[in-house]
Amino acid sequence: MFESIKNAWKIADLKKKLLFTLMIIVLYRLGAVLPVPFVNQAALEGSVLSTGGGLFEYLNIFSGSAFANATLFALGVQPGITASIVMQLLCIAIPALERLSKDGEAGKEKINKITRYVTVGLAIVTAIGYYTLLDNYGLLINDSIWAAVVIVLTFCAGSSLVMWLGEKIDAHGIGNGISMILFANIISRVPADIVNTLRTLSVRVPTTMQTALSTPFPSHRVSSLQL
Repeated sequence: MFESIKNAWKIADLKKKLLFTLMIIVLYRLGAVLPVPFVNQAALEGSVLSTGGGLFEYLNIFSGSAFANATLFALGVQPGITASIVMQLLCIAIPALERLSKDGEAGKEKINKITRYVTVGLAIVTAIGYYTLLDNYGLLINDSIWAAVVIVLTFCAGSSLVMWLGEKIDAHGIGNGISMILFANIISRVPADIVNTLRTLSVRVPTTMQTALSTPFPSHRVSSLQL
């Protein structure tokens, strides 16, 4: 694998695409730590968004913990992925869209344009739901109408920017833009997960040993041993 990467680095065009993709991923990770206005960042630590399992854990994994921190890219790639799936299903169910999808590059471009609009629509719905979640758990500094509009628009803008970054990787990078961003999100959590695992083990192992040593030996076993 390393030999393949070394050989790819020697090709000027491929090297340029790799560097461009890396730059986009770095820009994405910077956006993933930018806080959203009117959100109480101190209250987010230890909140249900970061400690809750199930759906929250799933969203944290695929957003690179941006969801738990309520940052600019908190919605991650989910609206874009969902929009793509919806459009693929609609292209099968609606004859007009099916013909458009088979109309060469021009048709493909129109489908991509419609997908962008669907992504923005899904981002608005998701952002409203996320704002409601933050409000219900008391994680907002300001719960006025103005603050709600700013928070929802910021999340929508972040989701649209993620979609744009993915398209730039498709156009000028190594391709599979959304997949690359998703991969970067998952990898970004690995160091924190390793640290948390080591901390958990460092606490549980001594506690388990102490419990085992403090457990009294059954008296009937002692008698049987003496006999």
